[in-house]
Amino acid sequence: MAGQGHGGARRVAVGLLAGLLSLAGCASPEPPDPVPREIQTLLDRHAWALLARDEAAYAVALDPARASAALREFDHLAEVPLASWDYRLKDVDRAGGDRATVRADLTYRVEGYDSGPVTTERVLDLTERDGRWYVTADRPGEGAAQQLWQQGDVEAVRGARSLVLGVGQPEERLKAIAAAADRAVPAVSAAWSPPWAGRVVVLVPASLDAMGGLLGAPAASYRGIAAVTTGEIGGGPDAPADRVIVNPDAYGVLGDFGQQVVLTHETTHVATRTATSAATPVWLSEGFADWVAYRGTGRTAAQAAPELRRAVRAGDVPAVLPDDKAFAFGGDAEALARAYEGGWLACELIAERWGEAKLTAFYRAVGAHPGREGAVEKALTETLGTTPEEFTAAWRAFLRDRLS
Repeated sequence: MAGQGHGGARRVAVGLLAGLLSLAGCASPEPPDPVPREIQTLLDRHAWALLARDEAAYAVALDPARASAALREFDHLAEVPLASWDYRLKDVDRAGGDRATVRADLTYRVEGYDSGPVTTERVLDLTERDGRWYVTADRPGEGAAQQLWQQGDVEAVRGARSLVLGVGQPEERLKAIAAAADRAVPAVSAAWSPPWAGRVVVLVPASLDAMGGLLGAPAASYRGIAAVTTGEIGGGPDAPADRVIVNPDAYGVLGDFGQQVVLTHETTHVATRTATSAATPVWLSEGFADWVAYRGTGRTAAQAAPELRRAVRAGDVPAVLPDDKAFAFGGDAEALARAYEGGWLACELIAERWGEAKLTAFYRAVGAHPGREGAVEKALTETLGTTPEEFTAAWRAFLRDRLS
């Protein structure tokens, strides 16, 4: 019994020693770096001041020697109705004792229009003076696009169902775009049965080059493109908000009808975003958007598909539906037009032969498939009761009938 007692004492002593060593090891850990927390607090206050439109509080976070550029951006945002503005710190690089470069995600929402935030990466340079950090520079992260307010004073025009934000554009032009967007929204709702937000935000930069800056892409790729829609395919209610971005050069040369078609087409992309996925081929997403845009206009196939009509009349009927690569910007403009026209006529064929409700059901069925492989084939069989071979043959016959 005594032997057991000594063994137990030894075990207790060893246990106490291990515990004390463990406590000693925990007592003096490396202290956490307070700088990230200090910088996040700075950015939180900076964001609050912007939302509150408190210029004095906003300026407190800025390096007085370099505050002018940031204060210009504060002024540029004056007409933008912001619902939220937040920075999420991702990384801090201590460039020196009193300097730091940080990467942060900026997320913001436009009041009344965005159910989900727009997210963009920012790189901020900071300097420390007398124990306080100040922002000295704020720029897009690597590969990130510019934001509209970085290009100049933003003018906001509110429509009944649209918000148009422009830089360097006459107010009358922005009002005309808002009116066209207001007409586009109900036209899309009449064709696309699932509910959607029923509102759209349109950005109108000052030039084609400025448009390229908003897209983070070479402007030349969009030279002949009147507008594009940005957004995240297949997103839910919290997905990044869509934006329709107008190319003022290409849009400006269109007549009233062409401008209306463009905005209705792009608004369709906004409405169908949650039903569009990686499984959706471009011929379907672009063709459906054109189908909605031309729906009810009385435009004939010969009028709306001039490039494809020329090819068909020359005996060059496409053998298959256009693949995704055929829709790439910056290439052969006539080939690109034929791809769009072919996608539109495929959707027109479905609407005429199977009905408009079947067309929207087909679109949703393709987008709901887990991947691209087999998505169209399955939807053709289960929704339209046909096969890919039969559908392709019907489409080619449709082209000959409507375009010869």
